[in-house]
Amino acid sequence: MIDKSLRWLDDRLGVAKGGRTFLDKIFPDHWSFMLGEIALYSFVALLLTGVFLSLYYVPSAHEVVYHGSYVPLRGQRVSEAYASTVGLSFDVRSGLLMRQAHHWAADIFLGSIAVHMARVFFTGAFRKPREFNWIVGVNMLILGIVNGFLGYSLPDDLVSGTGIRIAYSIVESIPLVGTYLAFFLFGGNYPGSGVIIPRFFILHVLIVPAILVGLLAAHLGLLVKQKHTQFAGKGRTERNVVGTPMFPSFMAKTTGFLFMTTAVILLLGGFAQINPIWQFGQYQPYQISYAVQPDWYMGWLDGALRIMPSWEWVGWGHTIPLEVFLPAVVFPGLIFTILMVWPFIEARHTKDLEYHNLLDRPRDRPKRTAAGAAMLTLLGMVFFASSTDVLANFFQLPLIWVLWFFRFAVPIAPFIAYFLTYRICNEMRAAEGVGQRKRALVVMRTEEGEYTTVPSAPRPGDGHEELEPMPVPTFIDVTPPELATSAGVRRVIR
Repeated sequence: MIDKSLRWLDDRLGVAKGGRTFLDKIFPDHWSFMLGEIALYSFVALLLTGVFLSLYYVPSAHEVVYHGSYVPLRGQRVSEAYASTVGLSFDVRSGLLMRQAHHWAADIFLGSIAVHMARVFFTGAFRKPREFNWIVGVNMLILGIVNGFLGYSLPDDLVSGTGIRIAYSIVESIPLVGTYLAFFLFGGNYPGSGVIIPRFFILHVLIVPAILVGLLAAHLGLLVKQKHTQFAGKGRTERNVVGTPMFPSFMAKTTGFLFMTTAVILLLGGFAQINPIWQFGQYQPYQISYAVQPDWYMGWLDGALRIMPSWEWVGWGHTIPLEVFLPAVVFPGLIFTILMVWPFIEARHTKDLEYHNLLDRPRDRPKRTAAGAAMLTLLGMVFFASSTDVLANFFQLPLIWVLWFFRFAVPIAPFIAYFLTYRICNEMRAAEGVGQRKRALVVMRTEEGEYTTVPSAPRPGDGHEELEPMPVPTFIDVTPPELATSAGVRRVIR
């Protein structure tokens, strides 16, 4: 019956050839390639838990009197959005688990995207012909950050309401059109007519996820079309891919990894508290809590806003609040623009227009590695600046001192990071010679107390594989003829 059904389907859709090609796709065996899988599987967890939450959440700013299980809140007038979120946490079976798992999945999703893109950047996987896929990834990161903020704002608690107030000020700071955009988005002057929560809900559960799914499909489609990158090693060239086939080996491994990622997210949701909105209370425009920071992926924007001096520009009948416009509009715009155009900047600078399927070691590209380290240092400094009040209280320092420290550290630290990283890369290259690794030495102590050095065991990639048979069969996509008779190598022609 299965055979007849598949043949009937293939006669009408012709899926057998494409399915066979897809199942035979080769995936390199390296741990760093699993970073993208973490992002994919946490996104799946986001979708599943989000469907559960949407069944109970009420996206309304209409005020009601709370009568749920949380005793300290009983009799208080709160919005339906806040009341339904608290009710979901205490009155719905597994509701708190799903809420917290959803929140943790969002943090892991964006974190894995960031680390995955760092791996792609430092190894040069964005080079020709993968520039467009890099741009797709940057846009996924942007939309993920936006959607994370939208979801974070939906409970309408004191912390998320403060974030919405900041978002209103950011939109309003845009020259010429900012006041109009803020008015149309919020349905009037702040806090508007109560339409912002329903609008954020539609964006969060429908529009932005649909765009993310489309970008994810494009990202995976380009990956299949262009084949996978790989690190240099025995049998690996610019024209092949050495690793594990999709079926059955990789499919079994990645399915297990899916279960592991989901298990970690659910364990965090069950045992690690996050965003306890019942402790924050309903949002009130005149209230704010101490020591409140947003989720980590918004911390760098919050830090940039905190340390920016109170500057403004007035002219031709207009006022531009530079203290908001520069750190919250111009700064992120520059960061993401640089990320998008970097493949073209590097290709123009190096005059490298060749196809690249083999990855670089970061030390072999000192300028790129130093630039990446400088960017990470810049973002890290503004991220830590989002905790100025906490740092001032912890170290018993005046807040203004902490602010001025970060105002100097943010522009200076990236240059120091660039210089140190550039020197370290060049010293590592000089120490190992041209294209060779320096073999590590093991220091041992004899019974008489004398210290001696013994060469360590050879490492993968040092060239010893050419003299020894490989213990595990390796599948090679488009195997060169000269490797067809190598010991321990199974040839699979694509």
